[in-house]
Amino acid sequence: MSKIHYLTAEGLEKLKSELNQLLSVERLSIARQIAEARDKGDLSENAEYDAAKEAQSMLELKIGKLEDMIANARIIDESKINTTQIQIMNKVKLKNLTNDTIVQYTLVAETEANLKEGKLAAATPIGKALIGRKKGDVVNVTVPSGIIKFEVLEISK
Repeated sequence: MSKIHYLTAEGLEKLKSELNQLLSVERLSIARQIAEARDKGDLSENAEYDAAKEAQSMLELKIGKLEDMIANARIIDESKINTTQIQIMNKVKLKNLTNDTIVQYTLVAETEANLKEGKLAAATPIGKALIGRKKGDVVNVTVPSGIIKFEVLEISK
């Protein structure tokens, strides 16, 4: 049984676009590379052929993963997002009690995560620790560098 992937409509469109690119451009490019390497003769000692076949294998794995994610995607209706407790697609404002800094993240699916844009994957240690928490809660998060204490200041859509 495949894992369900919760995405925004925008995130699903990005995945579909990436899959289309892989199927229509990348797959053809690798097929050409394999054909060119095959034309060079003895395949048993042809490093270009081996490299192209390896690239093809990696591409097919990526295509399969994307197809599975798209097939098992569930679109999150952003109008029905609850703000009484933290869940995926919430914007959260946190105060780091260790160094008194304030950070703001939107919890998103792994495929949509981008820290530069303030999008934190719900599957990260911080994301997992925040799910289900409420405004005013103090959350201890174990990260590779130690334990960080956050206070939940605000939850919004």
